[in-house]
Amino acid sequence: MAFEGLSTRLQNVFSKLRGKGKLTEDDVNEALREVRLALLEADVNFKVVKDFVAKVKERAIGQEVLQSFTPAMIVVDIVNKELTELMGGTQSKLARSNKPPTVILMAGLQGAGKTTMSGKLAKLLLSQNHRPLLAAADIYRPAAIKQLQVLGEQIKVPVFALGDQVSPVEIARQALQHAKDHNNDYLIVDTAGRLHIDESMMEEIKQIAETVDPDEILLVVDAMTGQEAVNVAESFHKQLELTGVVLTKLDGDTRGGAALSVKAVTGCPIKFAGMGEKMDALEPFHPERMASRILGMGDMLTLIEKAQAGIDAEKAKEMERKLRTAEFTFDDFLEQMEQVKKLGPLDQILDMLPGAGKLKGMKDVKVDDKQMGRVAAIVRSMTKEERANPELLNPSRRKRLAAGSGNSVQDVNRFIKQFEDMRKMMKQFSSMMGPKGAKQMKNLKKLGRGMKFPF
Repeated sequence: MAFEGLSTRLQNVFSKLRGKGKLTEDDVNEALREVRLALLEADVNFKVVKDFVAKVKERAIGQEVLQSFTPAMIVVDIVNKELTELMGGTQSKLARSNKPPTVILMAGLQGAGKTTMSGKLAKLLLSQNHRPLLAAADIYRPAAIKQLQVLGEQIKVPVFALGDQVSPVEIARQALQHAKDHNNDYLIVDTAGRLHIDESMMEEIKQIAETVDPDEILLVVDAMTGQEAVNVAESFHKQLELTGVVLTKLDGDTRGGAALSVKAVTGCPIKFAGMGEKMDALEPFHPERMASRILGMGDMLTLIEKAQAGIDAEKAKEMERKLRTAEFTFDDFLEQMEQVKKLGPLDQILDMLPGAGKLKGMKDVKVDDKQMGRVAAIVRSMTKEERANPELLNPSRRKRLAAGSGNSVQDVNRFIKQFEDMRKMMKQFSSMMGPKGAKQMKNLKKLGRGMKFPF
């Protein structure tokens, strides 16, 4: 998870503050020293850290905090607001030209993930009912054109290419004309990267920009390079006047310093964040939501948006009824598993739930496709009657399931036990709002403590 170390450190700082009741100026200073160290360890730019802590301190040692009945909560609120401002304040949306096509020029060093990100952005635009065209203007990296063509085929977006013997400037010029002729409302130009910033690279991309007059010049930077990502962004911005930054591999960087530094250092907003390898693992960057995640408050808005986009509302309604009445079968379980997979990796979903980081065992939850596949194999080894009636699964049937699914009998037993526990838990969860809600909550906690993944 991005910001994992920072998130843990900051939540510990605020936990200490909450235990104090009234705060003194010394308490605030001590907490801010911890915040400063946490940010530096997260690879945030030193000057950015200094300015951030100064702003928080100025607000935090005011009378409103020190004389408040809930001073710790006010400090958390101040840090939340300042973190949001640090990352840009509000979401910076993609430009849209009044006269299509909107031209997006993708820039960056080699290895940052420009070509893949171009494909992800095209897929996102396609899902919003746009008609994007990808242009393969990287003629230097072996197989770069082929890679973009394969991605285009995969996501069903056309790719304009003239091979590697035509100049990138001419490719971009003809791609723009092609987009106009074929009513494409977005043109995404994938340009060449280098191993380092050099004059010829900058000169070429400047010529492309002059030729196609882009509405957006997006710099793709690898979040895992930390401070180097910020330095690269600063260098490109001086030469190209970037309109935005796209961070790749943000899900793989536990520090996240690049996301917190890049806006403050370059003035360029972060427009998108790559949160995984799959083609749909691209999220618009919301500073306020990211700040909320860092502080352990979750990100329910993004989770709701993902659910609305990926989950069938009617199926969800029927599933809720089955859970409430304990009619939930193994077939329903398989279907539900497929729906959840659409939302993305489970550990990322958990990051969006408020307070999930504090729940024992939640930090270590990692569920990959292989684990889910093993569970699915057990269910698919059952007969139609067994799927509908878990009570039929006696020891001899469980032995058959183990052999049929390639799992041990213990694995099968553990999964079936968890399935039964889940049915009980969901039934109790649905009745928590009733008159016996408090008692049901206690029972739910007991059941929840034993819930672990079977493999």
